[in-house]
Amino acid sequence: MAKKRPQTKARKPQPTDGAGAAGADGQVPVVGAREPCPCGSGRRYKACHGRAAAQAATELVQRPFEGLPGEGDWVALRELVPAATVELPLREALPEDVPSVTLATVLPMAWPALRRDDGSVLIGLQNDTASGDISRDLADTLQRALTAKPGSPVQGRRAPVDGPRLQDLLDPEGAFEPVVHPGFEFWVPDAENATPEVTASLERANAAAIPTVKLKGVDAAYWCETPEKNHLRWVMPYAEEQLLDALARLHAAGRSSLGEGTRLVGSFRAHGLTVPVWDLPSGVGAADVEEPAADFAERLATALASDAPLTAEERRARGGLTNRQVTLS
Repeated sequence: MAKKRPQTKARKPQPTDGAGAAGADGQVPVVGAREPCPCGSGRRYKACHGRAAAQAATELVQRPFEGLPGEGDWVALRELVPAATVELPLREALPEDVPSVTLATVLPMAWPALRRDDGSVLIGLQNDTASGDISRDLADTLQRALTAKPGSPVQGRRAPVDGPRLQDLLDPEGAFEPVVHPGFEFWVPDAENATPEVTASLERANAAAIPTVKLKGVDAAYWCETPEKNHLRWVMPYAEEQLLDALARLHAAGRSSLGEGTRLVGSFRAHGLTVPVWDLPSGVGAADVEEPAADFAERLATALASDAPLTAEERRARGGLTNRQVTLS
């Protein structure tokens, strides 16, 4: 990777009593890249405070959901699960006119957020974000949704570089319990009065949704059904190198499957976590892999605890797993 150029520190912007550099909230207003920086340094904005703003907007946060309850489920709902919702508890009390805040995998028309007629808020997780920090972008969307006009969507925008992240807004002790839905009917509490655009979007989304079930006995594991074979995709919280070593030990020992006809076929990276994937026969449903998954979790814990060097066979197994690994984010 290319080395970052050293950056010159600019004088911090100072609030003024008049129509100076900062606005009423004390923040530097957004200006054109070639315009003078509002901080008063005399340099162009792009060479002064705009440089730090651009870097913060594009720098990729590898684990945007780290520190949140249910990090693995956040990743799964972002990348794997078609239709799911989760009630989000906030650190601060909700405004009186906001009865609830709900995270949804996706919203109609791909809206970033929606303030319903009853004042409740829906936040869409599977959206393009304007910066490299999904957590900051979602937090900005959430804050704007809390004050949006009831019955209106919230549009996307680039979050302020010094704005809060989800970790600042959500209750760190709150539960994160996804509810997986067979379709997107949760979009429309009153389907008969939905607009034609929303109805059409609902029909398209339901037609494309892959049947998905969250396992009950282990964390962040999701079964899904496809025409040719089923799969189990399991978001795991362990350090990648340690996890790959453990999977290689089990694979070399013939103990990496989830039962007859199943096979660990590889893994992928998503938002800083590793997601092993198993192929399952088409007749194997979510209930059929509950017990095998729990048994595998025990075998994996033992393998993770080992610090013995990998054998030649285990190294070959590890190479096979890493050769089939891809990165989603």
